[in-house]
Amino acid sequence: MNFTRWSARFPGTQRRAAARSEHAAAQAKRGEGAVPAARGAAGRPATTPDGGPADATASGTGATPGAGGAGTGTGSAAGSGPVPAVPSLDELSVREVLGRLPALVALVHGPEHRVAYVNEAYTAGFGPRRAGAPAHEALPELGELGLLPLLDQVQRSGKPRTAKNRTAPGGGHCYTVTCTPVEFPKAAPDTEADPHPHHTGVLIHLADVTDHAEAAERLRASERRQREAAVTLQRSLLPQELEQPDDLRIAATYHPGGTEAAVGGDWYDVITLGAGRTALVIGDVMGRGVRAAAVMGQLRTAVRAYARLDLPPHEVLQLLDGLAAEIDASQIATCVYAVHDPNEGLLAYASAGHLPILVRDADGAVHRAADPTGPPLGTGGWLHTSGTIPLGPGSTAVLYTDGLVERRGEDIDEGVAALERALAGAQGTPAVICDRLMRALGVDADHDDDVAVMVLQQPHRTGADAELFHNAALDLLGGVEAAPRARAFAQGVLTSWRFPVELCDLGVLAASELVANSLQHGTPPMRLRLRRTDRRLIVEVTDGDDHLPRRRRAEPGDETGRGISIVATIASSWGCRRTPGGGKAVWCEFALPNK
Repeated sequence: MNFTRWSARFPGTQRRAAARSEHAAAQAKRGEGAVPAARGAAGRPATTPDGGPADATASGTGATPGAGGAGTGTGSAAGSGPVPAVPSLDELSVREVLGRLPALVALVHGPEHRVAYVNEAYTAGFGPRRAGAPAHEALPELGELGLLPLLDQVQRSGKPRTAKNRTAPGGGHCYTVTCTPVEFPKAAPDTEADPHPHHTGVLIHLADVTDHAEAAERLRASERRQREAAVTLQRSLLPQELEQPDDLRIAATYHPGGTEAAVGGDWYDVITLGAGRTALVIGDVMGRGVRAAAVMGQLRTAVRAYARLDLPPHEVLQLLDGLAAEIDASQIATCVYAVHDPNEGLLAYASAGHLPILVRDADGAVHRAADPTGPPLGTGGWLHTSGTIPLGPGSTAVLYTDGLVERRGEDIDEGVAALERALAGAQGTPAVICDRLMRALGVDADHDDDVAVMVLQQPHRTGADAELFHNAALDLLGGVEAAPRARAFAQGVLTSWRFPVELCDLGVLAASELVANSLQHGTPPMRLRLRRTDRRLIVEVTDGDDHLPRRRRAEPGDETGRGISIVATIASSWGCRRTPGGGKAVWCEFALPNK
């Protein structure tokens, strides 16, 4: 087989040959050679002894006469000799070129892809190959690499194809394979009028990319380990089991991004504040990886600490804002902090750059929590404010991070509107609603961002279940005579709720001490509130003074100062907080028997 004959059939070879011919013709017309002649030391064109122009292609590397002495044969910048000749591609042997390539090269032709040629690198890699045999017999490695169908495609379409990172049999070398269609004349035409006087073949070029593939795999393995570490840290810092308040049903879920996505710092938490009140928080650290998860863990711990102070939502965010700037000034976070009070049927909240809370009421209408919304945590210099949204019996609220509703190329408001539609039709327990919202918004294993969702419901209780939840309140009017009225009221209410005698006595004593403390140190208006749930009894007294009491050790001679100590001793827990309209509330709880 004469490779020089069919080499001219490579795609683009004919075009390049035609371009060279046109260029040579133009030079001849101007009186120049195929290669520009070298110039002498004085800037004059070099000439032959007979006065004609020197032929640069024939000068080789030998010495050339010059104006100042022997030539070097290297075409120095000083003009001591002619520029060495540039060989023409037409003079090179294709067999020699392909044979010296470090890449593996094979040539097949005909519909059965019969072997026409393999170079030395191919032989060294896969062993000798018999010319003339079909590829599926003589080149079995192509079949194991999955390249035989690719050869058919190239031959049919006449277009080159590339297959990347194909691993050789036995898990050895990895190749990127390029198959290029070629044509070359037949040794003997089938007939004198053969309409196809050329063979169609495929040149197979296998570039060894084993080192690159191994480096890429090591990089992917490192990224997988980092991602697994971040996911493990992230999950370990999230609550392993959500607290379940008496008056709410709550479920939450965290879904890390797909394998190609870096894990972020989404988090959520549920914190019982006492007196039936519950704090709910969800947030998102604007970062990725272990660092974001670590910042998230610090913020979540801080939220739990600040929540114990029983501050209004906006004051909690103010404290978090300063802490976030101290943790890492380069990372910011969004957050929503909300407090549910069953006595008021409201969800008080404050937002630091986070997406709005959605609430579906008992009638099925979905409402979006309005402003106030401040900038993200860590930006500083902003006074957050609190707002409220109704959350009565039969209502469902959803708190979520941006991974649930944000999509590339879409406005985030469209995602929030889609979530509203999904929430309007989602029924069931909070856990079921979480799953349905995730499916409705298209969150799957390949999702490109972290997602955290929290769903809470205020159940609408009827029948026997409703009998376990009661409220009773008494306005404390007058002076010292309000104390005996409060004791009588507490005794009557607790007895009607059929509590054991011991619990009734403890409840009456706690109510008496709290009322006495309020009468002595507080200001009107004053109010006693008794509340029972299926798990606890709550006694709470409010007044108009915002000075919070504290537990202290009374001296033996003191006639006062023991009320709070008595309450703290007999109750399961106690606490106090400032109320939004001014004043304070002091409360204590008793766990019900067998609860």
